[in-house]
Amino acid sequence: MRVGIDVGGTFTDAVAVDATTLQLVGETKTPTSHDHPDGVAHGIVTGLHELLRHTGHRPEDVVFLAHGTTQATNALLEGDVAPVGLIGIGSGPSSFFVKRLASLAKLELTEGSRLPLEFRHLRRADDTAAVDAVLDDLESRGIASLVVTEPFSVDDSAGESAVAGRARSRGFLVTATHDISSLYGLSKRTRTAVLNAVILPRMFATAELVQASIDAAGITAPLMVMRCDGGVMSLDEMRRRPLLTVLSGPAAGVAGALMQERLSDGVFLETGGTSTDVSVVRRGKVAVQYTRFGGSSTFLTALDVRTVGVGGGSMVRARLGQGGDVVAVGPRSAHIAGLPYACFAAPEALEGARVAAVAPKPGDPADHVVLEAVDGARYAVTLTCAANALGLVPEDAYAASDPRAARLALEPLAAALGLQVGEAATRVLRAAAAPVREVVDALVRDYGLEDEHVRLVGGGGGAAAVTPFVGRESGREWGIAAHSEVISPIGVALALIREQVERVIPGATDQQVLGVRHEAEQAVIAQGAAPEGVEVDVTVDPQSSTVRAVATGATELRTQDRSARLDRSELDGLAARSLDVAAGEVSVLAETPHHVVYGGPSTRRLLGRPRRPVRVLDRDGVVRLASRDAHVEQSTVGAAGELLPRVISARTSYGDGGSRAPAVQLLVGARISDLSGVLDESSLVSLARTELEGRAGDEDLVAVLEVRS
Repeated sequence: MRVGIDVGGTFTDAVAVDATTLQLVGETKTPTSHDHPDGVAHGIVTGLHELLRHTGHRPEDVVFLAHGTTQATNALLEGDVAPVGLIGIGSGPSSFFVKRLASLAKLELTEGSRLPLEFRHLRRADDTAAVDAVLDDLESRGIASLVVTEPFSVDDSAGESAVAGRARSRGFLVTATHDISSLYGLSKRTRTAVLNAVILPRMFATAELVQASIDAAGITAPLMVMRCDGGVMSLDEMRRRPLLTVLSGPAAGVAGALMQERLSDGVFLETGGTSTDVSVVRRGKVAVQYTRFGGSSTFLTALDVRTVGVGGGSMVRARLGQGGDVVAVGPRSAHIAGLPYACFAAPEALEGARVAAVAPKPGDPADHVVLEAVDGARYAVTLTCAANALGLVPEDAYAASDPRAARLALEPLAAALGLQVGEAATRVLRAAAAPVREVVDALVRDYGLEDEHVRLVGGGGGAAAVTPFVGRESGREWGIAAHSEVISPIGVALALIREQVERVIPGATDQQVLGVRHEAEQAVIAQGAAPEGVEVDVTVDPQSSTVRAVATGATELRTQDRSARLDRSELDGLAARSLDVAAGEVSVLAETPHHVVYGGPSTRRLLGRPRRPVRVLDRDGVVRLASRDAHVEQSTVGAAGELLPRVISARTSYGDGGSRAPAVQLLVGARISDLSGVLDESSLVSLARTELEGRAGDEDLVAVLEVRS
């Protein structure tokens, strides 16, 4: 079985997923052990042992074990970090820029809390006496974590490595900036490394405690840790780069939507009691961006998640009395107000209750709706109450309540507004959905999704309070993830090992691009990914001269149960639905043992060339690729050497800005190799050939090409 553990602020959730069927086989919830001498590590291990006992499995049955934690995020948000020593190396003109790094001590983690940083300057890395003097000084100040930085260390890391090696030999925890990022930008690279260093001691200690407990339990599966970009990394990588775990909480939920719900193009909404995290999935991949801390940018890429202060426990706000109306929902939640949800009370407890508007906390507007029961108890009227009153929450959902209690929760508010219960509940949901829908619409626009095919997937304990109404109001397809209340640990259990390598290479040659690709591929293999299952997406940005490779792979090639695979008629129907045409209007353009490529009817714009929408479905019925207009070629791996250069050249665009190769996706075996990030024709052909190396000549190959404007 595959085990995923998610460490939350209140509870640590653990799930077991069958490694063959990928079905949930057990889940447990234990209090997060913030105050234990071993910290959150104690809760992780407790949850694991409870899960093994609950499911009846033995330690040797665990083939994959990963955990996600908010520990790094919380440390930075709360300013609870270790002091760090920053050693800047440079002489001559470069020393001016190095010395300016001392100003990083002014960076605010939280209001009134600055980075605890001591800066020291070294003229030369090979001056061992000077290095030792700096280390002696920092050690005397109780500093155990260091950052070593030097201009242009991404080109020549010898200086940083020499100082870092000497510091490690004396027991310091060291972050060298060239290990954090290979991009130019001394200040941003150093800032990112410092943020890594201030959380390194705590994260390192947690890693050691968890690993020791896992070993003692007899589990031999390597321990993985959730990253902030939706993948997992080895424990050794976490010891080196703990900053990659920051903001990994939302990433776990999206990983669950990707793997369990097979979300290909759509928006994932993870709703808790207080807020909803909204993120986008495009072509089966999470959207990431560079993050900011303390108002400054970093080289840390994390999930592009946008948080709205609307959750299942958000309190309804209204003007009561003549001419009154619902004015807002949230951001204050019943949890923070210390009040129970009205809809989860016994119906008889709400009989005869009267409605009132209060300020839950000092400084809050006095328009938050509560019910005052006959016995003096007070209950919050929440978004979950309204969703249940309208019957939008499925009976088996985590947020489902007694329907009678939900209606009783809304009746006093409806009466005060002169409305029927259904209309009052609808106004509550509409007020709550508006800011969420605004964010969903923005993400759809920002990432160029086909609006009519966007699917909304809800996760989290409060999913049913938000996603159904947002979907209904926007006219989009929607669904609640199975086991939505534990979608985050499921995502941890199913996540793939991920690594990203970035290099700034002006005028990058084909060999240099392939070198970056190979480096990313070897990085995930070194962390335990099965070599034959590794996929690498490469992007070459001609404006910034950045070559970026993102590699993903599983720790073992799972032999999944394929008995439930769909037949062709079912796949035809799903393709027609995705293309929004009748079943008889779709045609099969290509087919392999793993995928079927469908085309819709061609259309022609005035004076334009014909356009043909294309959908690629896997044999499980998941739309893996959706294109408004694409050309499809089917052949074999053996014939690719002649085919690919020809079809790529035929669809390369030319203009004032130069040439732009088509966006290419290669279907070979069970993989879809995304080469759309490469604009240069020669580099694209080289990468395509690399993707096919080592495969049998008679193996099926399908190329899907989209002409760029």
